[in-house]
Amino acid sequence: MTHVSFLPSPKFRDGSEHKIAYQRLSAKPSMTGAGLIWCGGLKSDMEGSKATALHAWARDQGRGYIRFDYFGHGQSSGKFRDGTMTRWAQDTVQVIDDLTEGPQILVGSSMGGWSALLAALARPDRIKALVLIAPAPDFTEKLMWAGFSDDIRKTIMDEGIYYEPSDYDEPYEISRDLIIDGRKNLLLDASIKFDGPVRILQGMQDSSVPWQHAQKLVDLLTSNDVEMTLVKNGDHSLSSDRDITRLLHTVESMFEGD
Repeated sequence: MTHVSFLPSPKFRDGSEHKIAYQRLSAKPSMTGAGLIWCGGLKSDMEGSKATALHAWARDQGRGYIRFDYFGHGQSSGKFRDGTMTRWAQDTVQVIDDLTEGPQILVGSSMGGWSALLAALARPDRIKALVLIAPAPDFTEKLMWAGFSDDIRKTIMDEGIYYEPSDYDEPYEISRDLIIDGRKNLLLDASIKFDGPVRILQGMQDSSVPWQHAQKLVDLLTSNDVEMTLVKNGDHSLSSDRDITRLLHTVESMFEGD
């Protein structure tokens, strides 16, 4: 088990102290090229199958790698219901700033695709490339809010929270702050200035993030080096053995020429 470390993060609204849990692999001294940072999905943590598979691959390759838990996720402090995209993107940027040097490749899954994109826009000189799995930029508005009934929307705005049933042990807590803050971070209404390589892996049977959502991202990125792989029978998680092998091959291809 890799040792979990904690990075002090900015105080929350109520003035309370918070910390980001992370695990880090240092690159071998002889290894050149970018480091890797895993950006997980909504309510996931750094112990997920894709994050740990990348950890094992990076260790075997001698590459630098960081996986971390956002505010309100996993072993990091804070309550999930208090989290927003601004905060989660801020966590990602802080990991880049405080824990890494040189160019980085961000690997973002679902909501992590949104946080990775926001971080790349905030630190364009640091991010070499993006690998995105079922990327969900703007999901709070274009996927959640757009699909909610009037009654659910009223519950969110009047009561401040809606408990959305999930396939996991507990429902998603969708807060008014999450929805309103999401509107400050929308990306799919204009071109997205990122000119590095981008690789997108997307399941066509994804019931959470339709493949057409990822296609919008392809169309808006300014980079000419964008490739999307559609997996006909792939679900949202893309966590089968075959899917993870595809992810590792995709990540490996980003280092060709280093």
